Amino acid sequence: MTARPAAAYRPAGDRYVLVEYGDGEELDLRVNFFVLRALDALTADPPPGLVEAAPGFRSILVRFDPARTRRDALIERLRELHARVPGGSSPPTRSRRIVLPIAFDHSATRRAIERYAATIRADAPYTGSGGNIGYIVEHNGLPDREALYEAILGTEWWTAFTGFAPGLPFMFSMRAPTALSVPKYNPARTWTPEGAVGMGGPCVAIFPVDAPGSYQLFGRTLPIYDILGRNRAFRDDPFLIGPGDRVSFTRVEEDELEEIRRLALEDRYSYQVEDERDRRGAGDP
Repeated sequence: MTARPAAAYRPAGDRYVLVEYGDGEELDLRVNFFVLRALDALTADPPPGLVEAAPGFRSILVRFDPARTRRDALIERLRELHARVPGGSSPPTRSRRIVLPIAFDHSATRRAIERYAATIRADAPYTGSGGNIGYIVEHNGLPDREALYEAILGTEWWTAFTGFAPGLPFMFSMRAPTALSVPKYNPARTWTPEGAVGMGGPCVAIFPVDAPGSYQLFGRTLPIYDILGRNRAFRDDPFLIGPGDRVSFTRVEEDELEEIRRLALEDRYSYQVEDERDRRGAGDP
């Protein structure tokens, strides 16, 4: 896809319009690149009555004030905006690179799997001796766990949008969006530890808080949400990762990760965030 994707405008309650891009039949990061370019254009030149807008993978949910604008007038402005946003297959120039340590097969994620097997579904194929990691390896035809770890470490993960829990990033491989994929839990877990990293379909997510979840867990990383601003990285924004950010993982052992987590909460660790908002010519995924 190099042209501008088609757009559909749908009512979503009395105060919302849902703008959907593309046909939804294929996972295509280029559609998400367009979504984020459109979101930038919308916030840079907001139409009258705009309250807020939030991106999805191939959509933008627009909230408006009906006392200040009519839905049809807002949609007309959105159509005009759509015509101005450039197409193309390169990511938006607005982006940051965030490097996070990860401990694979962390004991906290193993506890979540064990609790699930004991209280919800003991016969699930992802709760056996190999756990979630073994299930991901088998499902993708990989030779062993190390091959999975190398695949996770060997790419940047593009944050398409956030949701489900405060600041939870939904991330897709920049190298090959469908290179890895795995079914989700059925039914879901009732508990997932904060900082857990998991995969559902081709998507990787980091859990910002203890929460239910259905992604297959393969590791744990640092806190990515801190409303108290205990670390300086969260002083201006309680969410570390936002749409358009790239995440890379670097491997550490569990005891090292736990020490880094302690230092982060004591504000004695500096998160590795590289601002690339002036980046040009990013190239295709």
